[in-house]
Amino acid sequence: MSNIDKRALREVAERATPGNWRRTSSLFNGITVTPFSLCGEEVTLAHTVEKRDAEFIAAANPRTMLALLDENIQLQRGKDAIEAVALALRDDMRDAREKLEAAEHRIAEHRKVLNSIAAVARRYLPDYDEHPEIQAADELLESAAGIGVKGE
Repeated sequence: MSNIDKRALREVAERATPGNWRRTSSLFNGITVTPFSLCGEEVTLAHTVEKRDAEFIAAANPRTMLALLDENIQLQRGKDAIEAVALALRDDMRDAREKLEAAEHRIAEHRKVLNSIAAVARRYLPDYDEHPEIQAADELLESAAGIGVKGE
């Protein structure tokens, strides 16, 4: 319905005679005319020979048009809501990606520091091999730094 002026269509439908429309045909001076009955009133909408055209005109009554326009509004609102959610999710994903990259960078920096601490401990503790608690702490540092430990 993008090529239709929906507001103008709504105004025309709201001004039209309300009620159910139906098709009836009669002959007038040998010509088929198609008056439509509206709550006891007779309104001739079109002089048409084709029954299918008259039936379509009857089906496209104000109530039907207003229902279609209302449905169109609801669909547009639903589409707008979905787009808003999609935009929010996109922004959330961008934020999460940035936080992940920052966390990975911090982890890499921490690994460097832990590797340095483990290397210093091995180099400057003269009795490193004689203290299992220092070795256990060193293994913990290596594990946290992502260095393979014997037996893993």
